[in-house]
Amino acid sequence: MQFTARKRRTPPAVIIVSLIDVLMVVLIFLMVTTTFRQQPAVKLTLPESKQAKEGVSEKIPPLFVDIVKAAPHLHFGGKPVTAEKLQEELAAKVRENPNVTLAIRSDTEAPVGQLVKVMDAAKVAKIKAVTAYTKQPGQK
Repeated sequence: MQFTARKRRTPPAVIIVSLIDVLMVVLIFLMVTTTFRQQPAVKLTLPESKQAKEGVSEKIPPLFVDIVKAAPHLHFGGKPVTAEKLQEELAAKVRENPNVTLAIRSDTEAPVGQLVKVMDAAKVAKIKAVTAYTKQPGQK
């Protein structure tokens, strides 16, 4: 005996077109809001120079070493390093690519001794080109 009639359930339909539309909007939103600009990991106040030039595009991007006022003074690849560790890492990069260049970004109040240590490490690692980042007077 059956007192109630059973209703047949239809499985819910998933509308794929609407899901694709929503995913496309999210993808476009992420592409528009994401920036691909490389920013230094530490806050620096670059020294001013009347001889400062705009950056030149290079085939091989340089290695960056940041020298800051507070200890630890040296940063390579966004991570703090010692002068000895910096020398080892620079030598490893030169073994990978002998034409690599080094760019030094130093804070205006950073110790000059740290700059000398970086230049010594670059010379021992046999880096041929070392540049220093500066800014023009009045430039932010």
